[in-house]
Amino acid sequence: MNAADTAWIMVATALVLFMSLPGLALFYGGLVRARNVLSVFTQVFAIAALMSILWLAIGYSVAFGTANGFWGGLGKAFLIGVDADTLWGSLPEVLFFAFQMTFAAITPALIVGAYVERVSFGFVLAFSALWMVLVYAPVTHWIWGGGFMADGGIFGATGAHDFAGGIVVHETAGLAALVVAYVLGPRKNRHTPPHNPGYVMIGAGMLWVGWFGFNGGSALAADGTAAMAITVTHISAAAASLSWAAWERVKHGKASLVGLVTGTIAGLATITPASGYVGPLPALLIGAIAGVLCQEIVGLIRSKARIDDTLDVFGVHGVGGIFGTIMVAVFGAGTWAAQLGALAIVGLFTVVVTAAIVVGLRLVMALRVDLETETNGLDLMVHGERAYDMNS
Repeated sequence: MNAADTAWIMVATALVLFMSLPGLALFYGGLVRARNVLSVFTQVFAIAALMSILWLAIGYSVAFGTANGFWGGLGKAFLIGVDADTLWGSLPEVLFFAFQMTFAAITPALIVGAYVERVSFGFVLAFSALWMVLVYAPVTHWIWGGGFMADGGIFGATGAHDFAGGIVVHETAGLAALVVAYVLGPRKNRHTPPHNPGYVMIGAGMLWVGWFGFNGGSALAADGTAAMAITVTHISAAAASLSWAAWERVKHGKASLVGLVTGTIAGLATITPASGYVGPLPALLIGAIAGVLCQEIVGLIRSKARIDDTLDVFGVHGVGGIFGTIMVAVFGAGTWAAQLGALAIVGLFTVVVTAAIVVGLRLVMALRVDLETETNGLDLMVHGERAYDMNS
């Protein structure tokens, strides 16, 4: 065990959990109507809790077990055989487990943005549980857990390069978001402004800080790679924030706070797969392009597609993760065959399995709330609470 590495990954674990709670909850909560903000908080918080238990029970074993190249098996279920002295590289394995658990928590929570304001709470929990075990954990094994797309697998000695989750986290969550939003159908009133842009900004700031643990921690060491990952993460986020705001000003005459911080998230998602492989100048370019590219895709989906991806999960996370994965090949850190091949295989698998999960759940439970609940808001109708007392 290396004490410096261990201390850093402890900090990184806390930072990634901070991204979900309260970062993502505030970011998404501010974007919805006032009558639905507590439902978003509840969904994100409950997903974090449920994924943590499932990661212990089965997810970690499927992702990082050693059964074969397609899934890890159940040999590490409930951390059987792992104690405080068991090592994963230079780290205690229980710490590696905890660090990866925070990734398993935030990835299904990202999908929340696609279905807010109309979804039943039971579906949120059932879908998130099945999706993490059947989609996220296997894909994690394929790329990070020594599976068939890792080093020495179908793409040769170097394998597919995804430093911190462009494929494993952002592509999977983005594509799943489109599938769920398509099956659910649009909200009855989909053209509503964010109720609290201040929440959005605060949540985005928390995500930005937490992302240092997300990307820097993925080095799994307190070393130069971690330091560079943190630096390029910051540069990409800053560049995308400004390019999104500038492009918004060109098109609409105003640069909004929500647009500025949405650009931040686009830059963070896009640099994620490349953060361990590129320097500051490529990160500057990646972020600057991401701010415009993701904004254009968001606009295209809103205006042309008949899919109500409510908080633009695919346009920001999915497109960002895919573009960043391609940039790994552009800057010579990975092969084109491996990067594009991994995107295609994971993309197809994600869409098919996500669709099967949603269709299967539709047979046994309601996916959406009724019209009265949607109209009056999920906070009061589903959870029996209000975020704001209008009479005080």
